[in-house]
Order: sequence, then structure tokens, then C-alpha cells
Amino acid sequence: QVQLVESGGGLVQPGGSLRLSCTASGFDFSTYAMSWYRQAPGKEREWVTTITSAGGSTNYADSVKGRFTISRDNGKNTVYLQMNNLKPDDTAVYYCKAKRILRPDYWGQGTQVTVSS
Repeated sequence: QVQLVESGGGLVQPGGSLRLSCTASGFDFSTYAMSWYRQAPGKEREWVTTITSAGGSTNYADSVKGRFTISRDNGKNTVYLQMNNLKPDDTAVYYCKAKRILRPDYWGQGTQVTVSS
């Protein structure tokens, strides 16, 4: 059974930091590119960042570049999102996604991040 379980969300003040985790099971994690997406209230889900299967390459949305860092530990089947200098506009439900060519995408259930004073 495929599972992606996000954790680490919560309430943080502007300028603060959070580290999200997404732990996978039920598929060969090390062969999948992993991404983080987010969805704010009343808005469409948007792509945030992607890391390749071996972790050798990353890409970021302009809105988070320089503040967020994606990383992965294939030995632990886990992808991370370090979020620094958080802003109220970062408030959203954050989802991880696993993607591999010619395979279906897998999504987690999401974790809420709220940035507010």
C-alpha cells in the first residue's frame, strides 16, 4: 500500500522557520522525483519545489527561492522541506508528491502551515 505521510506543520510567526517531512512507503522511493506543493485557502494548488531521485538537482518556485530548501534521505524514504524566513503568504496546506515517468503520481494528505503573528 502506497503511503506518503507529511508532518512538521504548525503555527509560526513571520520570520520563523519550520521543517516539513514526508515519509514514503509502499513504493521504490529512491527512483522517484519528489516535489512539494501548497494550496492556500481559495487558491489553486501550486508547485513549490522538486528534487530528483538521487538528490542531485533541485528547482524552486521564484516565491520561495533563497528561503526554502528541499532535501531527501533515500535511506529513510523521506523528503524534507526546510522553510526559513516564513511570510504570511506562505500559509497553506503543504503536500508532497512522488513522480516517476510511466507511473502514476502519489500524493500525501497534506500538513497545515500557518504564518501569523
